[in-house]
Amino acid sequence: MATEPATKGAAPAATPSATPAETPSATPAGTAPAPAGKKNLLGLIVLALAVIYPLAPFIDWGLAAIGAPAANLDRHLVSIFVFAMLALALNLQVGYAGLLQLGISAFFAIGVYTAAILTVAKYPFQLELWGALVAAPIAAAGAGLLLGAPTLRLRGDYLALVTLGFAEVMRVLLLNLESVTDGPRGLNPVPAPWLPSTVESLAGRAATTGHLHQLVIYYTALGCLVALVVVFRNIEKSRLGRAFVALREDELASACVGQNPSRIKLIAFAGGAAVAGLAGALYATNLTTTAEPNTYDFNYSVMVLCCVIIGGLGSVRGALLGAAVLVGFDNVASPMLTRWMQKSAGSDTGNVLLTFSNWRWIIFGTALVLMMRYRPRGLWPAERRREHDGDAQPARAQEGSA
Repeated sequence: MATEPATKGAAPAATPSATPAETPSATPAGTAPAPAGKKNLLGLIVLALAVIYPLAPFIDWGLAAIGAPAANLDRHLVSIFVFAMLALALNLQVGYAGLLQLGISAFFAIGVYTAAILTVAKYPFQLELWGALVAAPIAAAGAGLLLGAPTLRLRGDYLALVTLGFAEVMRVLLLNLESVTDGPRGLNPVPAPWLPSTVESLAGRAATTGHLHQLVIYYTALGCLVALVVVFRNIEKSRLGRAFVALREDELASACVGQNPSRIKLIAFAGGAAVAGLAGALYATNLTTTAEPNTYDFNYSVMVLCCVIIGGLGSVRGALLGAAVLVGFDNVASPMLTRWMQKSAGSDTGNVLLTFSNWRWIIFGTALVLMMRYRPRGLWPAERRREHDGDAQPARAQEGSA
């Protein structure tokens, strides 16, 4: 008898949930998948432009038409592709698995020097670029496992310090092993990719001027980047991707539901290192030298981390966008602005105040501060986090109206 009044009183309380007044709050969740087609179309357009650009550099044509200095974007695009691969590698470790890794430059340097040792005339291997593209990721992945195994219990700042120390040790090691790495001179020249003689004869003048080999490096780097994007997009939707997210959010909880955090961490370390090694092999071939070991210092790791943070942690599109923005600004826009500033001031003496590249770290730091203040999830955040935020906003709105 006492339960009847409670039942009668509960019925009116349930009716507002079925009223049409609250149904619009579910509309954003229902319409969220709609822009996916537009994003895929945008990606296909960008890919098509990247494919045709070396054959039809329309941006350089437009700059020449208005009398602006040439950007030579086709030469810099390979560097953008390489940094995009590094951003994807670091995003796997930091964005997916939540491992604060500050030593990506070490694995990149391992890939660079592995490719150089296997291709330069000083050594008898002579595997060319195609063999280096296989060996460099394997060597870097092995180094990633060697670093990851002793640091499985470390988290946060402690892991960051260990990886930073590993990068510094690797840099000093490459600098002092002169009998192997030629010390500060670096290994050079790294030969151009091998091509069949029939291809070179068909290319004619392009083969003799080196333009053919530049095209081969360009399209090889673009192909590797596209393949990595496809792989990482599939990882996001796979069981391994969900294991990465669980590890990032709560390591103890992921272990309680049957995951193996140690195994997942080693996969993240080895996978990210392998991608960085692949980028290093392409970088050395494009640069035709390893450069000096001091090139791969802490600033290199910070640059890649800036690409990931500005683009959006855990987002493949964000990593690509961050690399395009930062590296494009540093390699393309900065020299053009330097020439414009010196031309406007009537000075070509290389004044440090008129050299725009000297201001880049101030600009990068300011950009990071503004990003953390106004868009902390990055320019293109991960879809899962965006959907979570979209679901949380109607709940906060209902609480405010209540």
